[in-house]
Amino acid sequence: MTITTTNGIGGSTPAQELAKLVDMTQGVESIGHAEYQARIAKAQALMQAQGIDAIYLNAGTNLYYFTGTRWYASERMVGAILPANGALQYIAPAFELSTLLGFMVIEGEVNTWHEDESPYALCAKVLAQMGVAQGKVGIDESAAFFIFDGLRQVAPHLEYVNAKTITADCRMIKSAQELALLQRAKEMTLAVHQAAARILYEGITVAEVEAFINDAHKAVGIAAGSYFCIVLFGEDTAYPHGVKSPKALALNDTVLIDTGCQLHGYNSDITRTYVFGTPSARQRQLWQLEQEAQLAAFDAAQIGATCASVDRAARDVLEAAGFGPGYDVPGLPHRTGHGVGLDIHEWPYLVLNDHTALAAGMCFSNEPMLCVPGEFGVRHEDHFYMTEQGPVWFTEPAHSIDNPFGY
Repeated sequence: MTITTTNGIGGSTPAQELAKLVDMTQGVESIGHAEYQARIAKAQALMQAQGIDAIYLNAGTNLYYFTGTRWYASERMVGAILPANGALQYIAPAFELSTLLGFMVIEGEVNTWHEDESPYALCAKVLAQMGVAQGKVGIDESAAFFIFDGLRQVAPHLEYVNAKTITADCRMIKSAQELALLQRAKEMTLAVHQAAARILYEGITVAEVEAFINDAHKAVGIAAGSYFCIVLFGEDTAYPHGVKSPKALALNDTVLIDTGCQLHGYNSDITRTYVFGTPSARQRQLWQLEQEAQLAAFDAAQIGATCASVDRAARDVLEAAGFGPGYDVPGLPHRTGHGVGLDIHEWPYLVLNDHTALAAGMCFSNEPMLCVPGEFGVRHEDHFYMTEQGPVWFTEPAHSIDNPFGY
């Protein structure tokens, strides 16, 4: 059974909505060679200032950020060593050499190891050849423990530190090109959200909506489809990341959809909450309260303010209405927001124990979810980036519970 509404919820079909979507990837370019070189230069300047002689970048988003080389972490050591002075060099299994060369953007010497050899001993040898026979070596904070453990066993004379002071300090400040990629990714996911709302009908399952959202992300130009997708109906919406056995949609249910995609590695992550049918007084009350918390966080996000103060601003709104206190439920059980870029959750975080000062170029989600177990939950999630004049939305917040997409 379908319900035709005037607010963009229900009344259409997946086929009709997919036919309306167009490729939105045109006109946005991936990160260029010059920007990768600039990132390396910034990292090396930070290393010199901090007395770090080299850092190890493991396969994953840190390797990708600094070199443009896309490789996923596994049980084998694949990465790059970036010295404080000089050219970076790669570490990889010998049988992956040709494949690695094909993915490489920033070129460098590739040091290879065979399956019966120690990649850690090879890494220590390369460090010594770079002039780092002693001193301080930063380890990619996302590297698995076995990599650090292997290195410290073969080279106990080196001092190992967390490379986060280099990697995070570089990555948390986005360039104009990164902002453009993030902007487009979020615009694509918002279009998907609008289409998903229109296909809803009484009895539709979570799996059906998730499948449509995946197809819709492909239709707007993301070949891989959705990077993630959370669809919840009714009481299930009170649980931020879902439930084991999600219910089908019923009339007057609260609907919560949280999804995103990756454009050249950069993430979108948008949540919309609305009602399929006629909102009750309680649904209206909590929907509006959640938006007041979201807007309070946005207003508090000013240059020089701390991440903690932004979380506090959202939490104060909810606590004043009788929710919480702190992270208790009913209330806001998680942080107000997270940094976003090549990782969907990255530094810094809008949470009470993060005292990082906001600076131009930082990007955040703003999602102070209101969870009321036994009833429902409301999460409005949009992202903003910091300028010298203050925060700017990537996507505007939902308009109202009756017309969430502003038609």
